[in-house]
Amino acid sequence: MKINAEKIRELITQIDVIIVAIREEETDAESLLAAIHPVYHKSARNLIHYNAFRKFDLRSTQKKLQKLGVTRLARAEGHLMSSLLKTRFILYSLLGEQPPLIPKAMLSIKNGKRQLSKHTKELLGYRSKGRRVRIMVTQPTQAAHDYQMVYDLVQNGMNCARINCAHDNPEIWSKIIANVKKASKASGKKVKITMDLAGPKIRTGNITPGPKIRKYTPERDKIGNILSPALIVLVPEVMETSKPNTLAVGSDWLHKLALGDTFTFKDTRNKKRKLKVVHVGELEVQVHCYKTSYISTGTTIRCVNRELDDGIVGDLPAIEQSILLRTGDVLTITKPNVLGTTPVFDKDGNLIERPTIPCLLPEVFDRVKEGERILFDDGKIEGRIETIFPDHFEVRITRALEKGSKLKAEKGINFPTTDLGISGLTAKDKIDMEFIAKNADVVNFSFVNSKDDVEELLSELEKLDAINSLSIILKIETRYAFDNLVEILLAAMKVKYIGVMIARGDLAVETGWDTISKVQEEILALCGAAHVPVVWATQVLESFAKKGLPSRAEITDATASLKAECVMLNKGPYINDVLQLLNKLLSNMEQFHEKNEPMLPRMEKL
Repeated sequence: MKINAEKIRELITQIDVIIVAIREEETDAESLLAAIHPVYHKSARNLIHYNAFRKFDLRSTQKKLQKLGVTRLARAEGHLMSSLLKTRFILYSLLGEQPPLIPKAMLSIKNGKRQLSKHTKELLGYRSKGRRVRIMVTQPTQAAHDYQMVYDLVQNGMNCARINCAHDNPEIWSKIIANVKKASKASGKKVKITMDLAGPKIRTGNITPGPKIRKYTPERDKIGNILSPALIVLVPEVMETSKPNTLAVGSDWLHKLALGDTFTFKDTRNKKRKLKVVHVGELEVQVHCYKTSYISTGTTIRCVNRELDDGIVGDLPAIEQSILLRTGDVLTITKPNVLGTTPVFDKDGNLIERPTIPCLLPEVFDRVKEGERILFDDGKIEGRIETIFPDHFEVRITRALEKGSKLKAEKGINFPTTDLGISGLTAKDKIDMEFIAKNADVVNFSFVNSKDDVEELLSELEKLDAINSLSIILKIETRYAFDNLVEILLAAMKVKYIGVMIARGDLAVETGWDTISKVQEEILALCGAAHVPVVWATQVLESFAKKGLPSRAEITDATASLKAECVMLNKGPYINDVLQLLNKLLSNMEQFHEKNEPMLPRMEKL
């Protein structure tokens, strides 16, 4: 191979410039490094090296190195100085020269990988046989009462059980943990318990309830013939858990009904409708309805085939209201103590009153500015803040579905360009921390935005005497958390052991769908430099978990989790099927990937 000595010397100079910059940044960070826990001393130093390294635009240098058949340093984050010095040595060797002496790197390539492996085992437990990537599974409420389901999760490859403190209560959490530990012991597999702090989630508040009414519609074919009548179930009382086709009619009247009884009633539109009894049970009576009917609380049901007192429909739950928003609409955001309202129109369809919806976090109103973006319901609806008043602000909708998008209560709100100045720990979080410190292995810290949030968490752990006994996973879910990730990691590295969760749902909304791929890669790289394990989270095989069938895109996405140390699954009725598939998928694909490095086994036919 013909050697262009001048170009090689240019490359050596470029690498020397980078090394000098890294050494200077390392010197500036000595006081910060002094506070790092001994477990992370080398890792923190390597993170500082990598952060300095990435302040250069390296693309031209990488292309030149590639042409020489030398490493492009694209996968060097875990052992940066060692890779730079080795590359420098090779370049001098191509010139037939000995490189000038430079202090040795503290961390070899081999030791860099060992650091990550060790930290992963300490944080997330032992890996499953044949699989490097651990699997974390969110536990549903059912896990408190269904031991067999939990046992199956452990048997099918769950390494970590996740409990979200935003749901249920300490009594339920205790039962879930007991079942996980029991199943873990029975299977001979150590399963780590991780618990999420709820954090200051920003959500829409309640909307004024709709009428207490239920609609029943028979199933018809394409030309309008009835295929099957609507089935209505008459019961003594409608409970919160009752199905939508139930009506309460009072126990005494219900027990007088007989098979074949026929009834008439007038629905809310004053249309005359009929019902026929088709089944009489001990606790319920089933009737058929042959035309679309709107039945409300207080509707009178009259028997026509025999003498019988009238039945009265009991109290029904109010219809949950939603606000239909189209591009160009204006939505008023109010403080939490005001119920939301749907828009009001006159008889000609002209808007009389704009819709309103409360935001459940009052601190927001002191921080927002005109012109800032706002997103609702995981980014499905987007707007821009137009006008601000003392007790509310107005939002012009800039993106919604063509036919309009519905906004309901309890939906997330994101302010991606607003510095809300909200602490990562709420009053509820601090109470929940007491339970977590006593019962869990890891706390998942939601809504971390800065090193100050980390310091607050460490202070709380110190009060609970849980420093270094309770591990920490930092949930990166905002653009501020991403921008501050290096200082967040260095603040957390004062204790052992830590990890990072890429909360891809909120993060995508905050940073933008066009940016999330880049953001994911950068988080993986920075955590790789710090030897901090990463949890790949949000919507992994979610449609499979909920509906029982994965999409092709979901399979590809699940495979991408091989870049991380752990993948998180959310709950769903088909979660054990999902776990079996993911376990097999990761085991099969790990021969082609070692973290973010492609591997090449011998090609074989299927």
